[in-house]
Amino acid sequence: MKPGEFISQLDEALIVSAIGEAEKKTSGEIRVYISHKERHDALAFATKRFQQLGMTKTRQRNAVLIYIVPKTNQFAVVGDEGIHQRCGNEFWNEIAAGMSERMKAGQFTDAIVNAIHQITDVLAKYFPGGGENPNELTNEIARD
Repeated sequence: MKPGEFISQLDEALIVSAIGEAEKKTSGEIRVYISHKERHDALAFATKRFQQLGMTKTRQRNAVLIYIVPKTNQFAVVGDEGIHQRCGNEFWNEIAAGMSERMKAGQFTDAIVNAIHQITDVLAKYFPGGGENPNELTNEIARD
């Protein structure tokens, strides 16, 4: 994927809307981050950015970050300890496989939105919405 191609094809409004809809079903929080820098270890940078974005500070430690690096054709999905303890590495590998397949096909928005839906299903199972459910993190796509 070429960085410009990725950005020009991304439907940000659809992604933000998918996050908003997802967070009505769960107390979990989902963020998308696009790095415009040349990152060769997406997982390491995603983990660092997860901390910097304050995603470890959600009440139930159930935030998830989808981190994308168009310049190096990489991405990573990182979940906080609350959700990771319940779903394990196999779940994250399934999310990554689905995203990879769609990204290779040039379906960038679909890759992200589908991942959001899959993540939401698991978050809603373990961290259902209802009652007081404040939006602890912004739904907007973050960038560097």
